[in-house]
Amino acid sequence: MTKQEIKQLSPLGLAYIGDGIYELMTRTRMIKRGNMPVNKLHRLTVSVVCAASQSASMELLLNRLSEEEEAVYRRGRNAHSGHVPKNADLQAYRRATGLEALFGYLYLCGEMVRLHELYEIIWQGLPDGLFSSEDRDESP
Repeated sequence: MTKQEIKQLSPLGLAYIGDGIYELMTRTRMIKRGNMPVNKLHRLTVSVVCAASQSASMELLLNRLSEEEEAVYRRGRNAHSGHVPKNADLQAYRRATGLEALFGYLYLCGEMVRLHELYEIIWQGLPDGLFSSEDRDESP
């Protein structure tokens, strides 16, 4: 796809692919932590990819985005899906959708270095106690 074609995708379409990319990056980080029961891997992954966590992660990124990236985030945040999960508040869900749209956009544009830079900021900003410091030092 050309960059122009990617820009013409719906923000929810970008969020759809971005959700998968974000979860895959998180799962990759989790598996690098070493062997553990799959249910623990799943619980830890969910704690990072849930709307509340993604919303908080956006706070770490907002002042680090280019104008183009911020515009993609805003398009995703302002898109109305007509559905909000029962365990997420509307604002958090919309910010999470914006983050997913941004990740989808960067992925489709082939901006893998930037994608990993932003994910690293998020990973380093996860709450203390969730992971040990050596876990945070691994690259995605």
